[in-house]
Amino acid sequence: MHEQAAWLTEFVNHHLGHVALALLAVLHIQPSHPELPIPQRVVMAVVAVIIGTIFALVLRSRLSVEKPGAMQQVAEMLLTNPMRFGIKDLLEENVHHGASQFVPFVGTISVFVLLGNLMGAFPSSFLTAPTSDPTVPLACAVLTFVYFNWQGARRHGVAGYLLTFAGSPKDFGAWILAILLFPVEVVSTTARILSLTVRLWANMFASDLIYLIFVGLLAGGASFGWGKSPVLGVVLAVFPATIPVLFIGLHVFVSVIQAYVFTVLPAVYLGLATAEEH
Repeated sequence: MHEQAAWLTEFVNHHLGHVALALLAVLHIQPSHPELPIPQRVVMAVVAVIIGTIFALVLRSRLSVEKPGAMQQVAEMLLTNPMRFGIKDLLEENVHHGASQFVPFVGTISVFVLLGNLMGAFPSSFLTAPTSDPTVPLACAVLTFVYFNWQGARRHGVAGYLLTFAGSPKDFGAWILAILLFPVEVVSTTARILSLTVRLWANMFASDLIYLIFVGLLAGGASFGWGKSPVLGVVLAVFPATIPVLFIGLHVFVSVIQAYVFTVLPAVYLGLATAEEH
């Protein structure tokens, strides 16, 4: 059994599903749900990318040094702000040399995660959070893993970077210890994929699940009250009409926090990978 498809997912599959089926047939891949060959997570992830791209293009056309608009000020706050939790701020705090060069990648991942998370605040019949499906956080985690290891190899060279996993041994005793340290560091570094994936997916999935459970309970109470008395039904209907607003606020809060975490950790990993010794 799979999740109920949003209207947008059905719309995309109605118009592009035959193309996806033809492509999958060429690749000899059998979709798990032939009626929806383009999964909902893919549709929603593409929507997040489109929203981010439109935002960037509109922002670029309105950039001004003398009179920055509200959109530009929000974008600047995402990069750097007085509280020092912007994307550039976090990179400069954790990466000691050349932090600015990592802003495009880390910023792209961070903004995508933020937009994907916030999509869960909309009615699930229209939009859902792609990050509530484990494959999307996994994809972000794998990209992050490949990127910080690549930057580490660029900085130290492949052999030099591999030696950092062994503590960069300099003498015979350090080389003996490196034999034990190297596999532990490799496993620890690889486990970051799982850590990034589970942290983001579990929080977004739990946020969506709690919202659905409480709305279902409140709606059930209103239905029960309406069966007893129209007046009681109207009174109890106030709760499912107003309480969800609180959960939407909670979801927005969780979305921002998880996007922040997915900015901090890549910055830390890049700092460790590009440091002289770690």
